[in-house]
Amino acid sequence: MSAPAQVTAVVEQPLTIAGDGAAEVTAVMPKREERVFLLLSIFIGVISGLLVVSFRMAIEWLSVLLQGSAPGPGQWRLIAAPAGAGLVIGVLAKYVFPQVRGSGVNQTKAALYIRNGYISTRTVIGKFLLCALAVGSGHSSGPEDPSLQIGAGAASLISRKVGLSRDKLRIFAPVGAAAGLAAAFNAPISAILFVIEEVIGQWTAGVLGSIVLAAVSAVVVARWFWGAQPMFRIPTVDLRDPRELMAYAVLGVVGGVASLVFAKVLGYTRPLMKRQAEWTVALQPAVAGLLVGAIGYFGLPQVMGAGYGAIDEAIHGQFAVKMLLLLAVFKIVATTLSFSSGTPGGVFAPTLFIGAMLGAAVGSIERHFFPHLTGSTGSYALVGMGVLFAAFLRVPLTSVFMVLEMSGNYAIVLPVVLANTIAYLISRALQPIPILELFTHQDGLFLPSMEEEREEIDLRFEDALQPVRLPVLPGSETLWNAKQTLAQSADAAAVLIQCSDATWYAAREGELQTILEGVTAENGTETLQSRLGPERTPLIFPDQPLASALSHFRRWPVLPISNRALRGTLEGVLTLEDVLKRYQEG
Repeated sequence: MSAPAQVTAVVEQPLTIAGDGAAEVTAVMPKREERVFLLLSIFIGVISGLLVVSFRMAIEWLSVLLQGSAPGPGQWRLIAAPAGAGLVIGVLAKYVFPQVRGSGVNQTKAALYIRNGYISTRTVIGKFLLCALAVGSGHSSGPEDPSLQIGAGAASLISRKVGLSRDKLRIFAPVGAAAGLAAAFNAPISAILFVIEEVIGQWTAGVLGSIVLAAVSAVVVARWFWGAQPMFRIPTVDLRDPRELMAYAVLGVVGGVASLVFAKVLGYTRPLMKRQAEWTVALQPAVAGLLVGAIGYFGLPQVMGAGYGAIDEAIHGQFAVKMLLLLAVFKIVATTLSFSSGTPGGVFAPTLFIGAMLGAAVGSIERHFFPHLTGSTGSYALVGMGVLFAAFLRVPLTSVFMVLEMSGNYAIVLPVVLANTIAYLISRALQPIPILELFTHQDGLFLPSMEEEREEIDLRFEDALQPVRLPVLPGSETLWNAKQTLAQSADAAAVLIQCSDATWYAAREGELQTILEGVTAENGTETLQSRLGPERTPLIFPDQPLASALSHFRRWPVLPISNRALRGTLEGVLTLEDVLKRYQEG
């Protein structure tokens, strides 16, 4: 079906974007927007990549400065650093940067759907500084989700300065988000999929092209500094015995249950902390830092910060099973403390950490009891990362590609798909509301649920299709014969006319009366089609969305539904009443 032509309005007056530090932007001519749109996507990708590189370097520098180059149990700075940094973060987050709390994903979605893509410059600066201080001092959080918001904020600022229209402002927020996340993960495909799965849900070719250009540009910049090697390296996976898939299936079950525990603990603790007295808000990050530091001081410094070093150790089998389980449990505790206290930081890295520890534990047990199987501990740790990512964040497609890109090992795809699917299904069954959506509800927001949108069943034309009971006339019929035929169907409100090129014309009763007025046997030799204008009813097929029919009823009384295989053959017809009745039935 050909889409109706769309007219783009040219806005000449300034339009106002509401939000913190509202800015006025002037909409510009659509043609100019089209010329600069793709170039701006590349520019946004480059700027986002540079910001994320600087962000990661700031975290590494602060980590060495505050925790030391070799943090270990019994070092007092492990307690002092996150507690002191937490006090600074709490005061600044309360009085200077009030919009920086949270991971950054929901905040970007809120900017997209509530504030037309507007993210203030103050928020971007605050996110950069406070998240770097939090992760660098040892709070249990990660840099990836904040990188997403930093990229979206940079895109928002650039698009406002250029003076784009409201629609383009909204589009550039996810473009920058994909660029920031791609640079943080060094994984463009995963970033693109995550933004599509969790942030925007639906996309067009133009939006996808901009997101791809920005993500690739950001990764090129990041690899200029860090190199092109994957984040983690594991031995090549050689799945010789299909029975080993059972162990990966068990890992999927373990990951699904662990994601439920993690989500329940966070979902309970976060609103509990928000209900505390107002004067405690600035102190909560300091108390959380004190407790997280205590975990590190008394024996588990690996749970502090993002934890990528510990993940690498787990991949290479340097932890015993008991240690792996302890690290998984206390990472959940430490992340819950940091995140629920309002300390800005991401949950992506902690999720990967917990998954890696659980995966390595399952792999170690499997190698102990089934030594003949060929799977390495590293492969189970890597699959475990994807398992928890899929189950906890509910992005199954992103989780598969993330594991492949982070490892550079595509031989692991079969175990990843199996385990991730099992974990995702368990999580959906036991935790109906995804954790990110739960956070939005706790904040008093109601943003679109991308998972619900994916699961919605769209009605199709075939769901409301009715048999053809209207008169059907060939366009080659003479006017006199058509008048005689219609005289036998006086109660017909409309007539379908099949034209010579197998297209259709739906004529109203009044229109037909005008066409056939004064026609006699002597002057009615002209064909019916010759009296019709060039316009034809749209070509519609049974599998197309039913909602698209509504706009056509302003012009046509009835819509003929065509067969895809037999040109000119009707499957049925639809009227406006048929469509509304089908929607009322649900």
